[in-house]
Amino acid sequence: MYAVVVSFDIKPEAVAQFMPLMLENARSSLRDEEGCYQFDVCTDPGRPGEVFLYELYETRAAFDVHLTMPHYKTFDTATAPMIATKHVKTFEKVEQ
Repeated sequence: MYAVVVSFDIKPEAVAQFMPLMLENARSSLRDEEGCYQFDVCTDPGRPGEVFLYELYETRAAFDVHLTMPHYKTFDTATAPMIATKHVKTFEKVEQ
């Protein structure tokens, strides 16, 4: 498994525009990407400008495919001006 966690700080004036685009990107990833197993979009209603993603992919290669998908590229281009900060962390499962 390959986990990706992303945290966004969305500009206050863009939160309402950002969320539908984010949710569509998540749905498209789950529907259209064979190696995408989970794509959770999370936020706290008290801090709607903070968005946290938890994504699970079969492999790093599956995540790399995600980054080339048309739905992701559309999302990335459309939301770039809405994002104040973005932090991405990745993790690989440690085999026991």
